[in-house]
Amino acid sequence: MTPVLEVKEVTVRFGGVLAVDNASVTLGAGDLIGFVGPNGAGKTTLMRVITGIIKPQHGSVWLEGRDLAGLSINQRVRAGLALAQQIVQPLRGMSVLSNVILACGSAKTVNPFKAMKSFARHAEIDTALQLLTRVGLQDVADAKPSNLPLGYLKRLEVARALALNPKLLLLDEPLAGLNQSEASALADLIRTLNQDGLSILLIEHNLREVMRICPQVYVQDLGKSLAFGEAKIIMSRPDVMKAYLGTS
Repeated sequence: MTPVLEVKEVTVRFGGVLAVDNASVTLGAGDLIGFVGPNGAGKTTLMRVITGIIKPQHGSVWLEGRDLAGLSINQRVRAGLALAQQIVQPLRGMSVLSNVILACGSAKTVNPFKAMKSFARHAEIDTALQLLTRVGLQDVADAKPSNLPLGYLKRLEVARALALNPKLLLLDEPLAGLNQSEASALADLIRTLNQDGLSILLIEHNLREVMRICPQVYVQDLGKSLAFGEAKIIMSRPDVMKAYLGTS
């Protein structure tokens, strides 16, 4: 089967700094891979290459056999990528439900003329309500994001990403800033989404939850691919332990 995601020999330089050095990773259909590494490993840079924010000096990114070279962020989203970011930025003047409805209507906003002809929102409302139930926010659908705690906003960010009906969900440190109870609950949701068939690449520093929910991990250090494989085996390797702890 064609992989959902193929990152092939990507290199990124910022002036004299080598941020990503010939990194490669493959994610198959239905995979949940934890993307981990110490601070400064180049994880965020590689994620930005995948989403099109950064253009690499070398290498390529493929989505279900399609080379994404030359595609804008918007075009990559419409091709099947969705990103839930670490710093959540919902539209705080709108309700939780309206935030998701807007994301559900993305297909109608491809061009302004199509958007002006689209008045009915019944399908988008129904889908948004289903997604809020899926992420556990059905009871706060009418609330404003500004009145909700961070744990709820993280779930809203996931719901908005799911509204794009992605082939691949990219999660950039979704557990950051949460207490352990909130982190475990959100990690459980991520695992459930994966069990429902969604392919997920999870950047995360919370190794406890990564080890608990991710069958496989991809480790990057100093911009280079260090290890990839079964989580328990990879995280017990001396070179991986040294990268994190400075000693094996």
